[in-house]
Amino acid sequence: MKINVGCFYFIKDKFFDVMDDKELMKNKDNGIKRPCYYCFKSKENDNIIWFIPVSTKIQKYQKIYNDKIQKQIKLGKKPSIDTIVFGYVANTYSTFLIQNMFPVTEKYIESQYVKNKVEIKLSNKLQTEIINKANKVLNLYNHGMKNIIFPDIDGILKKLI
Repeated sequence: MKINVGCFYFIKDKFFDVMDDKELMKNKDNGIKRPCYYCFKSKENDNIIWFIPVSTKIQKYQKIYNDKIQKQIKLGKKPSIDTIVFGYVANTYSTFLIQNMFPVTEKYIESQYVKNKVEIKLSNKLQTEIINKANKVLNLYNHGMKNIIFPDIDGILKKLI
């Protein structure tokens, strides 16, 4: 399967069985494919594709986002949240959960998310914001801030590579 970076995909159930990480946002069992994931290529490894879960639970994640803002203000910092991004996916306001991103290889990708036979893409502006913030978060993670991403991405990478 050719992976179009910047598009949305679904992950095979087998991935979640093999990785066995309770922090991964697993596939739902109600017959509806979800969640879908926004993807971008790894800078370090051509075989790795980073997947960011997308949710439409705006109120839930807006509260988490606002709590993070307030916490930073109380600490005397200028608020900056890189782990949650809001934007439109196919005319639906959605949340991109960078804090829940994880690496995948092509063998675990089930299918691309399409609507009316058209692949779903983001605006260039939103795509740039998400990728920049995701790379910033990965950089922080790789420099010791391991709690910035919930899944055990080191463990997942070891199993993938």
